[in-house]
Amino acid sequence: MIDVSPKFNTLRYAMAKGTLVARAETIDRVIDRTVPKGDVLEVARAAGINAAKRCADWMVFCHNLPLDWIDLKFEFEEDRIKVFAEAKAIWKTGVEMEALAAVTGALLNMYDMLKPLDEDLSIGQIKLVKKKGGKSDFRDGFAESLKTAVLVISDSTFAGEREDKSGKIIQKFLEDQPVEVAFYEVLPDEQEQISARLSELADREQVDLIFTTGGTGPGPRDVTPEATRRVIEKEFPGIAEAIRRHGKERTPYAMLSRELSGTRGQCLIINLPGSSKGALESMQALFPGLLHIFPMMRGGGH
Repeated sequence: MIDVSPKFNTLRYAMAKGTLVARAETIDRVIDRTVPKGDVLEVARAAGINAAKRCADWMVFCHNLPLDWIDLKFEFEEDRIKVFAEAKAIWKTGVEMEALAAVTGALLNMYDMLKPLDEDLSIGQIKLVKKKGGKSDFRDGFAESLKTAVLVISDSTFAGEREDKSGKIIQKFLEDQPVEVAFYEVLPDEQEQISARLSELADREQVDLIFTTGGTGPGPRDVTPEATRRVIEKEFPGIAEAIRRHGKERTPYAMLSRELSGTRGQCLIINLPGSSKGALESMQALFPGLLHIFPMMRGGGH
């Protein structure tokens, strides 16, 4: 199976369809509910719902996901019945296979109930009609890459006593994003120095996005949030909340972190934890939706 643990939940939607082809008189009996085995549409609807709920039992690499909604509808033509299935879930993976399984389950049951009446039955044309949700729905494009800075805040790394890992992880993650890392620097845990550099990057260097990593815990030298608060003009608490919520689902220690996020002019500043694992998980929690703030700040709205 694919490891989806780094992903975050979004509302997922999918619609699939398929077709049963039969003689016109067979279609009429389905509509009139005179099929000997019972009400074809009601059985097909129930079978489709059950198939969607048990999709992971059929598909080897499908995850068991909590379906929030599944329903089926039917459209009639002279010689065919079109089956449509829709599915929703708030989860880490899509519901395309669940919708396709629902259509397949419904069609197979319709075929079984109608085969004594019609030797010319056929089912098929099963396909995905549409899907929504997931990271691809939340990506923003930019004419020019966003100018970005990564600041590693650590006394020991600044002194050359420890190798930086979290800053390099952030840089690696950003390679797949529409940004250009123009600055990568290491600073000591000195509040005045951190504040001054953040201001310079935002004001003089016209950086769009700044990530700091380190100095967000309860330690006596952890002053990155205090330094950031002195610089920002608007706080965006939802960004830090997303980081901590995502982290808390993976380790209880995430609740002890004090990340702060906000803007200075047109620059967004985000504190990340200093651990390499925490930094990576924070980036996974924020992207790609984070970058939508830039078209909004530039007057583009939603």
